[in-house]
Amino acid sequence: MSDDQGFKLPEPGPKHELLRPFEGTFDAEVKMWMGPGDPMMSTGRIVNSFQLNGLYLHQDYQGNSLGAIPGFVGQGFWGFNSTSGRYEGFWIDNASTAMQLETGSVDQSGKIFEMHGEFVMPGTGVTMKKRSIFTVVSDNHNTMESFVTPPDAPEVRNMMIDYRRI
Repeated sequence: MSDDQGFKLPEPGPKHELLRPFEGTFDAEVKMWMGPGDPMMSTGRIVNSFQLNGLYLHQDYQGNSLGAIPGFVGQGFWGFNSTSGRYEGFWIDNASTAMQLETGSVDQSGKIFEMHGEFVMPGTGVTMKKRSIFTVVSDNHNTMESFVTPPDAPEVRNMMIDYRRI
């Protein structure tokens, strides 16, 4: 699509299509580790829909209580930046006032996405590195694992979400 002066709007390409298995409504089983020991468990539902001419996957999460966070909700966008050649995403939720930004890539199978970012830990002000792995298990099942790296400490897994299409 172009205007009278030759400007052409971007269109989704093959890298955008790799996000298609995440589109739809999924039940979520969440495990969250806040330290050593057993994880906190919760459940929720995410609705993922393509927006803005199919360029971005919008994520809308509604969850039950997650530990001390009653009525956890979050939203995000995820897409492929055809200029930088990287996947980009951001996430916001009611557990923080921070916008979590990540960039990354997909492996050769087109099923494992690795995203990287940094965030300031609420309550402490400490900046941590974050790594997220999104895996397409099947058309009806995907997972997300996140890992954080505190200053002067090794990386630890802090969250695992199992998504099943409903």
